[in-house]
Amino acid sequence: MTTPSSASDPSLAPLLRSNSSSTLGSPSSQTSISDGSSNPKLRQKTRALRAVAFVVSIVAALGAGSITVFSLYGHLFQSRLHYTQFQINGIASAMSMSMYIPVPVIGYLCDRVGPSPLSFLSAVLLGGGYGLAAGMYHKGLEEVSDGVRGVKTTFPPMLFAFMVIGVGTSALYLSAITTCAKNFGKGKYRGLMLVAPIASFGLSGMVLSQIGSRILYETQPDGGRGDVNVFHFFLFLCIVLAALGLIGTFTLRIVDEKDLIDEAVEELERSGLLEGSEVFRRRADQNYGAIDGNVEEAGLIDPARDDDDDDDNDRLKKAWLLNAETRRFLSDHTMWSFAVGFWLIIGPGEAFINNLGTVIGTLYSPTMRSNETSAATHVSIMATVSTVARLLAASLSDLLSPSPHSQHVQTGFPSSLPLLRQKLSVSRIALFIAAAIILSIGTLVLASGVVQDHAERFWIVSGSIGAGYGAVFSLTPIIVTMIWGVENFGTNFGIITLTPALGSTMWGLIYSAVYQAGARDSPSLVGGADDDDDVFCFGQKCYSSTFWAMTVCVWVGAVMVLWAWKGKNGWSKRGIVI
Repeated sequence: MTTPSSASDPSLAPLLRSNSSSTLGSPSSQTSISDGSSNPKLRQKTRALRAVAFVVSIVAALGAGSITVFSLYGHLFQSRLHYTQFQINGIASAMSMSMYIPVPVIGYLCDRVGPSPLSFLSAVLLGGGYGLAAGMYHKGLEEVSDGVRGVKTTFPPMLFAFMVIGVGTSALYLSAITTCAKNFGKGKYRGLMLVAPIASFGLSGMVLSQIGSRILYETQPDGGRGDVNVFHFFLFLCIVLAALGLIGTFTLRIVDEKDLIDEAVEELERSGLLEGSEVFRRRADQNYGAIDGNVEEAGLIDPARDDDDDDDNDRLKKAWLLNAETRRFLSDHTMWSFAVGFWLIIGPGEAFINNLGTVIGTLYSPTMRSNETSAATHVSIMATVSTVARLLAASLSDLLSPSPHSQHVQTGFPSSLPLLRQKLSVSRIALFIAAAIILSIGTLVLASGVVQDHAERFWIVSGSIGAGYGAVFSLTPIIVTMIWGVENFGTNFGIITLTPALGSTMWGLIYSAVYQAGARDSPSLVGGADDDDDVFCFGQKCYSSTFWAMTVCVWVGAVMVLWAWKGKNGWSKRGIVI
């Protein structure tokens, strides 16, 4: 802990406390703008910039959610382009993997260079990805109509297109939520402000599915609405998302980031974590605390330098702080328990979203097709319920759950604990576990077979999974910011969200294997037993065992999160306010 003598002796002051009021660069920086000025006009301007960044974050997240409507057209890859269920899940899994695996790197870059460059990257990737997908889909239709098997020529580039879309989605989404996390890390309703773009991401499924099914649809011979026109839908997404990414390039920025870094350093100093640190304290042998002890190689900060070097000092200070917090995050064993639990819970939800269309197709046999429900209907149900659940979970978190006194990493030391409200409170972990149980109800109902031949009951499945999935995804970034702070949010949240890619891929492959096995025993659509185009499955055998396993998986994930909270040296025992 800091002693009185260290507070008064400049030679013992923390190395990262700058003499200048600026900590992250020149006032012209496009990613760090302070509204702490005494100039009323400047304060008004920076508040306006924060408001604009918030609005653009919400709209950008709405566009980034285009990835959630894959089930709106995924089954058309099967019926129009004759892709197998394995190939469709290959596309969905590649998209999911490419969306989640780069997140730690994207989050790292977002913390260090700001959200604007990532928004520009998303414009290029999403515009190019959906443009390529549109071209490949149109080419596949032409080849099938000419009697040519289109899979061989269109599948590899279609797979690549969705990998590009996944990376672009990750860049746009993370730039949006990082902007809100850092701009609104203070205040009573910081959870709700953080979840606003997350809820917008969930709402995207409803908005885009309705646009696809009611505006960009195919016209049936009798003049009625048919399935979504996939070619036109992809072109629409190509143009809109490229435009959103370009707008975000000029509007997504962090306000008061220099104050955020200074406060985080002071918080660590008060906690005593800087004492003896080679990174942040001047050593007795006049080394200045390089991460690896080598001052020459690290280019370290010397507080005796002239003010002209403040910008370099401040950039190094920011890098030091973020690197130190990343190491602290990775060395926290509770983070790994939480990440594993998140993976086990979200994986089944991701796989259900990607395969919703084909699951609905199994509910009736070819001899008794029903128009009682459609993929577009349940994509909209899931999106609506998910959005409501995200906002409700965030609101309950802000209103009922205890909050730490600052927006920075919690140390668990008594001096850093707030005076908790003397009223009933509900931990965010309790809300998280409740959300996981709600999700498991949906997988349990589907596995039991009660919706087979009763598609009118399918809303129970899509509603439960949508609500649980949305609430879990809403509470996860809130928990990350509450425990590990906001200054390194992009990196920390990126590491946590790496896990759903594994869960989505694993369960997608399991579902595909069970589906294809069931397809061999299902009635043929075309009458030819040897027709290799017959890749459809009908009946409970197509999905039941998969969703029983998913239900158990979600329950195990909930236990892992509970262990991180109440287990050995868990958050509760360390005095972490959550």
